[in-house]
Amino acid sequence: MKIAEVGNLIEFKNGLQGIVEKVNENSVIVDLTYMTNYRDLDLEQRTVVNHKNYTIINPAM
Repeated sequence: MKIAEVGNLIEFKNGLQGIVEKVNENSVIVDLTYMTNYRDLDLEQRTVVNHKNYTIINPAM
């Protein structure tokens, strides 16, 4: 399993997407404001996702 890096776009939990802001030992902190429907979903701005629970959609440039 490849671990995400800061700036990667990841997908997790039934299609939610976000940009990785920080990489921890077992998880990443993700900014969810990337999604166009972020406000409609009534989510917090950031969340923590375990490395086992996401896929990398777009690597950081």
